[in-house]
Amino acid sequence: MPAERALATAFRWTVAGALVALPALAIDISGHVVAISTWHLIALVIFEVALALTLAPVADEAGWFSNVAEPARSVAAAASVVALVTGAAALVTMATSAALRFDPSMQFLQLLSALDIAWVVAAAAIGARRRWGSAAATGAAIAIGVFCVWSIWRYLDTVGVGPLGEWVVDGSELMRLVLPNDMIAAVVAVSLLVIGTRHRTAHPRAQS
Repeated sequence: MPAERALATAFRWTVAGALVALPALAIDISGHVVAISTWHLIALVIFEVALALTLAPVADEAGWFSNVAEPARSVAAAASVVALVTGAAALVTMATSAALRFDPSMQFLQLLSALDIAWVVAAAAIGARRRWGSAAATGAAIAIGVFCVWSIWRYLDTVGVGPLGEWVVDGSELMRLVLPNDMIAAVVAVSLLVIGTRHRTAHPRAQS
């Protein structure tokens, strides 16, 4: 069954990702919080993109919610895969952020950022794959991931961090530098998913 295989795959990836926390214990982040948090987020996004691309084909296999009619079945399958990618990203983020010994507020920022990026990456990958194929899925996932990381880096580079490496919450800069980009990423991801799902349900025999 695709649901069980997707869950098993996400579990294996989560365990492997969490193991990266062990060598991260040796990294000294003092004086380099912005740089290291950015590289940490980049690594997390690479993990999310790779997992999303691995699971995207599974979202289109037969066996998901067999008692549900289309297009709700395709939407539910996609939502399930998005949830698995997001959940895996959350657990890996918490393990690696703690290992890097970020301030708790920075750990929370990394978690929020990783979750926000994970779902748009997964939704974009599934939608683009359904409409244009695997190459488009790869391009869409990478592009939206890079855009989101750039948004967070730009905020941290502008505002900086506190004297103890804590997240400095600046509402006006968040509204200017982060939230509009989050909305753009969300609109793009949902649009791709809708376009891809409509194409798949209209052409059920089309192979991506």
